Amino acid sequence: MIAGIDFETEMKQLAKTHGAVDNAFLNRFAQGNVSKAEFKRAGVEFAHFSREWPAILATLLVNTPDENEAAELTKILVSELGDLNPQNRHELLMRKFLRSIDVDPKEVMRQEQLPTTKAFNDGLKRLFADKDHFVALGAEFALENMAIPMWDKIIAGLKIKKAEHPKMDIVFFTFHRALEEGHEDAMSNALGAHAHNLVMQASFRRGAHELLNVLEQFWLGMDDKRVGEIK
Repeated sequence: MIAGIDFETEMKQLAKTHGAVDNAFLNRFAQGNVSKAEFKRAGVEFAHFSREWPAILATLLVNTPDENEAAELTKILVSELGDLNPQNRHELLMRKFLRSIDVDPKEVMRQEQLPTTKAFNDGLKRLFADKDHFVALGAEFALENMAIPMWDKIIAGLKIKKAEHPKMDIVFFTFHRALEEGHEDAMSNALGAHAHNLVMQASFRRGAHELLNVLEQFWLGMDDKRVGEIK
C-alpha cells in the first residue's frame, strides 16, 4: 500500500493514471490528431469489445460467491443491456455510431480483430473467470474506475472529428460517460468490507494491473505504425 492513502484510493489512482488512459494513441485521439484509418479502426475495434462485453461481465457475475458483490455487478450488467429498455442496449448504440461513420456493423462482426484487441478481450475473459475471485474483482474495479477519463478523451476527439463526419451519432459514448459515476459507486460497494483484507489486496492488485496493461496495448495497437508492423 502507498503510504498515507487507503487501499481503495490507491486502486482508484492507479486506474485513472495508468497508461491504459494516459497513452500516446488515446492522447492523440483526444486532440483529433488521428488519421482517417486510425479513426475508423478505433471505432471498429471498440465495437469488437462492446459486442463481447456483456457476456464477459456475465461470466464474472455467475462466478461471484458474495451476494452483495453479485448485486452490484447485476446493476452494471442490467445497465449494459439498456435498463429494461432494448433501445438503450449499449451494443445497439454502438451499431448506430458505426453506421453514422459509414461502417456496416454486420461487416464488423465478420472482421478479424486486431491481435491487441483479441488479447484484450481474451484477457478480460481469463481474468473474470479466474479461480481467485479477487483477481476478477480487481480487474472489474480497474475497468470501471478508468472509464471516466477514457470517455472524456474519446468524446473530446469525436467532437473534433464531427467536422469530417457531420452525421456522427456519439450517444454511445456520452451515454456511457453519464453512467460511469454509478458504476464506480457500484464497484466501491462491491469492494466494501474486503478493503482491509491483506490477502485479498494482493490478488485485487494483480487483477487490476493485468487488466490495465492489456487495455493499454489495446489502444496502442490501433496506431497506423503498429498495424503496419503486424502486416
